[in-house]
Amino acid sequence: MLNLRAPARPLTWLLALVGTGMFLLLLAASWLMRDQIYQTFLDPGVPFQTYEPPPAPDYAQGESWAVRPMLAAMDEDEPAVFFVHPTLHTGGDHWNASLDRRSHRERLERFYLPNYAGPFAETGAVFAPRYRHAALYAYMNNREDSLQARLLAYEDVRAAFTQFLADAGDERPIILAGAGQGAGHVTGLLLDIVSRDEDLVARLVAAYIIEAPVAADLFDGPLQNIPLCGAPDAFRCVVTYSAVRADEAARIDAITERSSLWVDRGRLGQTPGLELACVNPLLWNTSEDYAPARLHRGGAAAEGLELGERPSPLASQTGAQCQNGLLFVDQPRSRTLQRPSRLAEARRVPPFNLFYADLEADVTRRAALLAETLAEERRWAPELPEAEEIGSVPVRPID
Repeated sequence: MLNLRAPARPLTWLLALVGTGMFLLLLAASWLMRDQIYQTFLDPGVPFQTYEPPPAPDYAQGESWAVRPMLAAMDEDEPAVFFVHPTLHTGGDHWNASLDRRSHRERLERFYLPNYAGPFAETGAVFAPRYRHAALYAYMNNREDSLQARLLAYEDVRAAFTQFLADAGDERPIILAGAGQGAGHVTGLLLDIVSRDEDLVARLVAAYIIEAPVAADLFDGPLQNIPLCGAPDAFRCVVTYSAVRADEAARIDAITERSSLWVDRGRLGQTPGLELACVNPLLWNTSEDYAPARLHRGGAAAEGLELGERPSPLASQTGAQCQNGLLFVDQPRSRTLQRPSRLAEARRVPPFNLFYADLEADVTRRAALLAETLAEERRWAPELPEAEEIGSVPVRPID
């Protein structure tokens, strides 16, 4: 008897192999395009012009702050630190985060305050506003909607800074610090407020702009009175760096080719074609010299610590070198200081601070130098006003 079904077996195997190959190709494509697919899911899906943002914070009220210390009982020479946190909200429902999101508060208090505000807490009293920060999605593209979301976040930060200055008073030294999105907003504050006010510049220990690109030509223009910190003994200056490894092609591309940054007062521009600024946090200068790991004071992966509770930094974990406006670092030996594998990691601030102890020592040193300078400046006699010519005055007899 003839077996009429036998020829179907090779065809079945062929179809199975083709199907398996197509599935593997689709899987590989999905892996390669994972950030783009993730970005699609994060799109709020509504134009910013018709978007109703969450209620604006009132910075006269304590609930609008993650940290707001009382300065009345503190020495008036102790610096006040204005710290702006990085992106916590990914997107998908809002362009900008609401202030009452529990998951955001938990991550801020568990990871980002201990790691990025912590290095400054030993030197000064830290203020950290909650703000309607722009979603991660708004930093994954340069759409007009995304830029508008960032500007809304900046307006909150600017309002918080105004309240911070009122709380700090007219004499106290100040420190500005931010990470990721927060660092970009600190650049805006330097441009719009600090650089325009001689008194604020005089009281500025330094501004720390961490993990956000800064246009180098700003320091020849609107920020020429607040230069880059070109030496360890400088103050009234700016420290900035964006750390990358040489093998992180996606992160390098995201920073240098696909980012927006302040290019002037009130104006955001694109990074392509711009020279970026970099201060090496191991050498504390702007040179392109390589700093070996033996100079590394220590990184920290702090978790759940209160401000003022110091973690145990891990020293000699990485070398560092400024090149083309980026800070190239070595892969740390400790896994706790290695970037996690997360979607859109190229746009995120890691949940550890690779230069925790380095920043801690640096801000302490610069604050002491400014304190000495201010004390000396206060001893100087004020300049006499220019002499005025007085014409003849008629003399009238007294009766």
